[in-house]
Amino acid sequence: MAVKKGSPNFQFNFADILFVVISAVAFIIAGAVSSSFIKFNKVIPTLLICSIYVAIALTYAFYRKGKVYKSGVKPSSEVSVVLTESVINSASPVIVCPEGVDKVVWMNKAAAEITGGKKLVKLSEMFSSSDGAIYTMGNRVFVKAVHSSYGSDDKHYNVYTMTDVTEREATEKMLRDKETVVAYVVVDNLEELLNYEQEDYRIASAETDRLLRQWANEAGGILKEYQQEKYIFLFEKQHLESFSKKGFEILDKIRNIRIGENSIPLTVSIGVSAVGADLFEKEKNARSAIDTALQRGGDQAVVKGDGTLDIYGGKTKMAQKRTKVKARAIANELVSHITSAENVIVMFHKFGDFDAIGSAVGVARLAMFCGVPVNIVTNPNDNGISKCYEWVSSLSDYEGVFVDSASALDLVNSGTLLIICDVCNKMQFESPALYDSCNNVVIIDHHRKTADFEKEPVITYIEPAASAASELVCEMLEQVLPSECLLPKEADLMLAGILLDTNQFTKNTGTRTFSAALYLRSVGADVGDVQEFFKTDLEEFQRELRFHSHVEIYKKVCAIATAIGECDIKDKIPAAKAANRLLTVEGVKASFAIVPIGDEVHISARSSGTINVQLILEQLKGGGHFDAAGARIDGVKVLEAEKMLKAAIDKYLDEAAKNKK
Repeated sequence: MAVKKGSPNFQFNFADILFVVISAVAFIIAGAVSSSFIKFNKVIPTLLICSIYVAIALTYAFYRKGKVYKSGVKPSSEVSVVLTESVINSASPVIVCPEGVDKVVWMNKAAAEITGGKKLVKLSEMFSSSDGAIYTMGNRVFVKAVHSSYGSDDKHYNVYTMTDVTEREATEKMLRDKETVVAYVVVDNLEELLNYEQEDYRIASAETDRLLRQWANEAGGILKEYQQEKYIFLFEKQHLESFSKKGFEILDKIRNIRIGENSIPLTVSIGVSAVGADLFEKEKNARSAIDTALQRGGDQAVVKGDGTLDIYGGKTKMAQKRTKVKARAIANELVSHITSAENVIVMFHKFGDFDAIGSAVGVARLAMFCGVPVNIVTNPNDNGISKCYEWVSSLSDYEGVFVDSASALDLVNSGTLLIICDVCNKMQFESPALYDSCNNVVIIDHHRKTADFEKEPVITYIEPAASAASELVCEMLEQVLPSECLLPKEADLMLAGILLDTNQFTKNTGTRTFSAALYLRSVGADVGDVQEFFKTDLEEFQRELRFHSHVEIYKKVCAIATAIGECDIKDKIPAAKAANRLLTVEGVKASFAIVPIGDEVHISARSSGTINVQLILEQLKGGGHFDAAGARIDGVKVLEAEKMLKAAIDKYLDEAAKNKK
């Protein structure tokens, strides 16, 4: 039945007309009877009653038609048949369920094929899995569209229309899998290998090249050497998942290549970019990933995803490089940035130690040499380095140099250069707000990088192979600062920092460590004065003993010490000393000291060099380097923190055992 444009959006049916006629006759009879009792005009009551009825009947008809067919024109019987047949025979599954009830009351033929002929089933049982609006059944993929609230006032139904998008999803997956991934591969310890005979080096280099090319060929990728021992690798994204599942086993294969009498393992670092709008952006992200891998100590793969950073490997201890070429380049660049700055602010990590303040004082001296105002951010309540403050406070150059975090924020302007020493994790900064406020930032650290920086520093000097941040600063000062400019008391603090992080030159030392110590001695550092910093008062000695009274040997190789009783910030240094002392216990290869301070639990970790405590504490959001690391866990009790630590140790040891096999 055709409906003209502008016609009312309803029609009368036979039942409605019959209702009007019968009711009208009844009302006329009733009116006639009632009028016989009226002595006046008998027509008026009858017409009045009829008029009232007609108004009511018309109102009813309009309401009924508008309620039932408010969404459109009522179809004719022929159109109704066509609509019904089209829904029943539609290739797209159509399902009807009561609103709010997981029960199918009707389905068309396509939906029945999915259920295998079952007529009454639950919607949740029809599909093997669902993810939002995406539903899967067997090898088919559907998108669900919901049309709600059909029915009468007291009962409503939802109509589900499923669109088959299997081919579309397959095409999108194919395009994602075929997407190009950019990676950089760098041999880490090339400079060390060159110190051996050329013949041994050439054999190791050739074997490395062979393994890398075999790895690339298996993935159907392109591997090109753009510089000696440096490669760029292009491959399809579908292979990245396989690389990740296998933990980038190419790292283990290359690590098995040994050279020299000491069987030094050859290691590579890999930086992979899985995200980027185009190849230019992917290449940029891959460079950032390889920088992160090298700054973490090498021998690992870093995969940069969409807001994620996945890290694999990192099982070997990075050897110190003997060259100071990089230190000279960084020093010159740092001087350039300092001289162009309006003022310099130096900051280190919370609960500073001798290395933190020693490296900060060295940087402050460089800023003074350049004639730029400088301040060092400290916590006035930090008793751990109170001796250091007193040591340099007698120097006139340091009058007003030390400020708290609030005062430092007032000193920030557009020309401020913020130099952060001995830390690269924002959560450990003395003042994260200060970092957020400064546009120009320099990072100088010897701990492994754990994540990307929120904003790119103008200089990033992270060397996990270095023994201490003071060692890195020493090398820079030696290149650009006249020897008479560094004061003896400043040299004392920097030497104390090196002695602290090397445990009196007994671990993580190399030729560059002793070279830095020699430089400091040449400018007036006094070993006797430095040892005064390490003397322990009776209270601190007693605090350290609290850790020794509760020690558990876990997995036969790890010592876990927990402080008994109430603890405060003064227990952090005794905890670190206790962790160091536990390494002298026979059979202990790694030690951990747990300190509950308020709502936080702090963990200090040390290693003899065979267990990577940095990888263990990274699982607890901590960091550090191979044989010395730390972590802070918020909102947990001591027992819970101990369980978390043991779980991290278990995971590390299990992975180490698998790699040996």
